[in-house]
Amino acid sequence: MLSWVAIGNYFIENWLEIIGAVTAIVSIWLTTKRKMACWPIGIISDLAYLVISYHAQLFSFSLLLVGGLPLTFYGWWYWEQGVREDGDVRVVRLPLPNLLMGIVVGALGGLALGAWMKHYHAALPYLDAMLTSYSIVGGWWQARKHIANWWLWIVVDVVYVGEFLYKNLQLTALLYAVFVVLAVLGLRDWRRAASQVSESRPGASEVLS
Repeated sequence: MLSWVAIGNYFIENWLEIIGAVTAIVSIWLTTKRKMACWPIGIISDLAYLVISYHAQLFSFSLLLVGGLPLTFYGWWYWEQGVREDGDVRVVRLPLPNLLMGIVVGALGGLALGAWMKHYHAALPYLDAMLTSYSIVGGWWQARKHIANWWLWIVVDVVYVGEFLYKNLQLTALLYAVFVVLAVLGLRDWRRAASQVSESRPGASEVLS
C-alpha cells in the first residue's frame, strides 16, 4: 500500500509530466466541445511535453511540439474568426482529394524525418517520425475544423500508447489511452454538431461527406 510520503515523492519527481497530462486532457476535452480555451491550455501542455520528450530522446516528438506551436496559434486565430462570422465553431467538410493528400504527405514526411532522426541516434526514429508527421496532419485538420481529424487521432494515439510504454513513460502512455477515448467522444460530438447544422441548413457545406 502506498504511503503519503511515496505519493508525495512521486508528484515531486514527476510534477512536469503531471502538469502536461492534466492540461492535455483538459485541452482535448475542450476541443471535443469546440471551446476556444482548448488552444491556450494546449500550449501549456505542449511546453511541458517538449521538455519531457527531449529528455526521453524522442526528438521527432520534440520537433512536433516546437513546430506545432505556430499551428496552435493559427488554429486559435482561425477558430476565433469562425466564431466572429458564424457565432459558433462549426465543423467543415474535408474534400476527398485533401484527405488523400494529407495521408500521402504524412507518409512522406514521416519517412524523411525518420531518416534524418536516425543520424541523430533518436529512439525509435521511424516510428516516432511517422507519428510526428501524422500528428501535424491531424493538427492541421483540427485547426481547419475537419471531423476527419478525430479518425486520425484515434489511430495515432493508439500507436503512441505503445511507444510511450516502450520508453517507460507509463503516465504518458495512460494519458494517450485517455486521448483515444476523448478522440472517440470528439468524433461523436463533432458529427452530432455537423448533423444539427445539416438539419437547420439543408445542403450546408459544414457536413462531412
